[in-house]
Amino acid sequence: QVQLVESGGGLVQPGGSLRLSCAASGSIFSIYNMGWYRQGPGKHRELVATINSAGTTNYADSVTGRFTISRDNAKNMVYLQMNSLKPEDTAVYHCKQDRRGSNPAAWGQGTQVTVSS
Repeated sequence: QVQLVESGGGLVQPGGSLRLSCAASGSIFSIYNMGWYRQGPGKHRELVATINSAGTTNYADSVTGRFTISRDNAKNMVYLQMNSLKPEDTAVYHCKQDRRGSNPAAWGQGTQVTVSS
Protein backbone atom coordinates (compact mmCIF):
# COMPACT_ATOMS: atom_id res chain seq x y z
CA GLN A 1 0.00 0.00 0.00
CA VAL A 2 1.31 3.40 -0.99
CA GLN A 3 2.10 5.80 1.81
CA LEU A 4 3.02 9.45 1.34
CA VAL A 5 4.24 11.54 4.26
CA GLU A 6 4.81 15.27 3.92
CA SER A 7 7.01 17.42 6.13
CA GLY A 8 8.62 20.84 6.19
CA GLY A 9 5.63 23.11 6.63
CA GLY A 10 5.47 25.91 9.15
CA LEU A 11 5.06 29.62 9.74
CA VAL A 12 7.14 31.95 7.60
CA GLN A 13 7.16 35.68 6.95
CA PRO A 14 6.27 37.09 3.54
CA GLY A 15 9.29 36.87 1.27
CA GLY A 16 10.64 33.87 3.12
CA SER A 17 11.34 30.33 1.96
CA LEU A 18 10.36 26.82 2.90
CA ARG A 19 11.24 23.41 1.54
CA LEU A 20 8.57 20.74 1.65
CA SER A 21 9.44 17.06 1.48
CA CYS A 22 7.33 14.04 0.65
CA ALA A 23 8.52 10.54 1.51
CA ALA A 24 6.94 7.76 -0.52
CA SER A 25 6.79 4.07 0.25
CA GLY A 26 4.96 1.02 -1.00
CA SER A 27 5.40 1.54 -4.74
CA ILE A 28 8.03 1.60 -7.45
CA PHE A 29 8.44 5.32 -6.92
CA SER A 30 10.51 6.14 -10.00
CA ILE A 31 7.81 5.21 -12.52
CA TYR A 32 5.12 7.44 -11.06
CA ASN A 33 4.26 11.01 -11.86
CA MET A 34 4.18 13.06 -8.66
CA GLY A 35 2.68 16.38 -7.69
CA TRP A 36 2.11 18.98 -5.03
CA TYR A 37 -1.36 20.39 -4.48
CA ARG A 38 -2.66 22.87 -1.95
CA GLN A 39 -5.92 23.84 -0.32
CA GLY A 40 -6.17 27.29 1.19
CA PRO A 41 -8.82 28.43 3.69
CA GLY A 42 -12.22 28.36 2.02
CA LYS A 43 -10.73 27.28 -1.30
CA HIS A 44 -10.77 24.19 -3.46
CA ARG A 45 -7.69 22.04 -3.73
CA GLU A 46 -5.49 23.27 -6.58
CA LEU A 47 -2.47 22.04 -8.46
CA VAL A 48 0.83 23.65 -7.50
CA ALA A 49 3.43 21.67 -9.43
CA THR A 50 3.96 18.28 -11.02
CA ILE A 51 6.97 16.24 -12.04
CA ASN A 52 6.72 13.18 -14.23
CA SER A 53 8.84 10.05 -14.20
CA ALA A 54 11.24 11.62 -16.72
CA GLY A 55 11.70 14.71 -14.57
CA THR A 56 9.62 17.09 -16.67
CA THR A 57 7.99 19.73 -14.51
CA ASN A 58 4.84 21.81 -14.70
CA TYR A 59 3.74 24.72 -12.50
CA ALA A 60 0.66 26.72 -11.74
CA ASP A 61 0.95 30.27 -13.05
CA SER A 62 0.71 31.62 -9.51
CA VAL A 63 3.94 29.91 -8.41
CA THR A 64 6.01 29.92 -11.60
CA GLY A 65 9.39 31.45 -10.95
CA ARG A 66 9.05 31.09 -7.19
CA PHE A 67 8.56 27.36 -6.56
CA THR A 68 10.65 24.44 -7.76
CA ILE A 69 9.58 20.80 -7.68
CA SER A 70 12.21 18.06 -7.75
CA ARG A 71 12.53 14.37 -7.01
CA ASP A 72 15.17 11.95 -5.80
CA ASN A 73 14.27 8.48 -7.04
CA ALA A 74 17.05 6.87 -5.05
CA LYS A 75 15.49 8.14 -1.83
CA ASN A 76 11.82 7.91 -2.91
CA MET A 77 11.43 11.59 -2.20
CA VAL A 78 9.79 14.56 -3.89
CA TYR A 79 10.46 18.13 -2.83
CA LEU A 80 8.93 21.56 -3.24
CA GLN A 81 11.26 24.51 -2.76
CA MET A 82 9.17 27.60 -2.13
CA ASN A 83 10.77 31.03 -2.34
CA SER A 84 9.38 34.55 -2.16
CA LEU A 85 6.38 33.29 -0.27
CA LYS A 86 3.22 35.38 -0.17
CA PRO A 87 0.28 35.37 2.25
CA GLU A 88 -1.85 33.87 -0.51
CA ASP A 89 0.41 30.81 -0.49
CA THR A 90 -1.03 29.92 2.92
CA ALA A 91 -2.58 26.47 2.59
CA VAL A 92 -2.30 22.82 3.46
CA TYR A 93 0.09 21.31 0.94
CA HIS A 94 -0.47 17.73 -0.16
CA CYS A 95 1.76 15.35 -2.04
CA LYS A 96 0.12 13.18 -4.69
CA GLN A 97 1.22 10.08 -6.54
CA ASP A 98 -0.68 9.85 -9.82
CA ARG A 99 -2.82 6.97 -10.87
CA ARG A 100 -1.04 4.44 -13.05
CA GLY A 101 -2.80 1.54 -14.71
CA SER A 102 -5.01 -0.17 -12.16
CA ASN A 103 -3.23 1.54 -9.24
CA PRO A 104 -5.27 4.47 -7.94
CA ALA A 105 -3.85 7.86 -7.08
CA ALA A 106 -2.53 8.31 -3.56
CA TRP A 107 -2.47 11.38 -1.34
CA GLY A 108 -0.53 12.36 1.72
CA GLN A 109 -2.13 13.88 4.82
CA GLY A 110 -0.70 17.29 4.10
CA THR A 111 1.52 19.86 5.80
CA GLN A 112 0.41 23.34 6.82
CA VAL A 113 2.17 26.35 5.37
CA THR A 114 1.31 29.73 6.85
CA VAL A 115 2.75 32.93 5.42
CA SER A 116 2.19 35.82 7.77
CA SER A 117 4.01 38.69 9.41
